[in-house]
Amino acid sequence: MDQTIFSFIGCGNMGGALARAAAESTDAHNILLANRSACKAEALAGELGAVSCTVAEAAERGHFIFLGVKPQSMQELAGQIVSILRQRSDRFVLVSMAAGVTIDRIRTLFNADYPVVRICPNTPVSIGRGLVAWCSQGVTPAEMDVLCSSMGAAGVWDEVNEGLMDVCTVVGGSTPAFAYMFIEALADGAVRAGMPRKKAIFYAAKAVEGAAALVNESGRHPGELKDAVCSPNGSTIVGVNALEEHAFRAAAMDAVCKAVERTTAMGK
Repeated sequence: MDQTIFSFIGCGNMGGALARAAAESTDAHNILLANRSACKAEALAGELGAVSCTVAEAAERGHFIFLGVKPQSMQELAGQIVSILRQRSDRFVLVSMAAGVTIDRIRTLFNADYPVVRICPNTPVSIGRGLVAWCSQGVTPAEMDVLCSSMGAAGVWDEVNEGLMDVCTVVGGSTPAFAYMFIEALADGAVRAGMPRKKAIFYAAKAVEGAAALVNESGRHPGELKDAVCSPNGSTIVGVNALEEHAFRAAAMDAVCKAVERTTAMGK
C-alpha cells in the first residue's frame, strides 16, 4: 500500500504507544488520531507531528483502523462508524485491541465481514520492548507484512490461533502487572534487610530482567535454570522454600486462570 493511512480511534496508553511506534517508520502525516476527548488526540498529534481528527474522519480515511476502546465500548463505537465504513468502496482493515472480543463478535457489531486483525499488546510496547499477540481473518499476508513492519518499533509481533488469544492477553498483557508486584515485593524485602530503596528497586528489576532474558535466549526450562542457582542448603533454596510455603507458584497459576476467565467474560 502506498501512502498507507493508520487511523487510531482511541489514544489511551495502548493506542498512544502504538501510534508512537508507527511514527518511527511512517510519515507522521499518514497517522490519524481520534479520541473521545479531543485534547488527548491533539496533544499526541502535536508530539508526533501527526494529524488530529474526528472519529468519523479516522473511519473514512484509514487503511488500518485501530479500534482502541475498552470491550464494553466496542458496540458504541461500532454504532458511530458502521454507516461510514459501509459507504467506503476502498479496502481497509479493522485492528481491534479490545480484550476478549472475538473477530466474529467484531464482524457482528460492524454488520460486515471486514478484514480484521485482533491484537493484544502489553505495556512495554511504550519502550519498544513489548509483545503483541495477533490473529486475523480476511487479511492478506501483504497487509500483515505492512502492519507488522510499520509497528516493529513496538516490539515482537507473534501470531497465535484465536483460541489462545484470551490466554495471550493475560500471559502477555496482564503479567507485567504481576511482575511489577513481584519486583516491588523483592525491593521491599531488600529494604527490610537494609538496602536503600532506590538501589533495591534497581537490583530487583535488573535481576528479573536478566532472568527473563536468560530463559528466552538460552532455551532452557525455567525449572532447570532455577535448579542451577539452588546449591545444597544455600540461601537461594531457603528463599525458594519460603516462597513455596506461601504457595507462590499456585498463586501465580491461579492469577492467570482467573484473569483468563475475566477476559473471556468481558468480550461477551
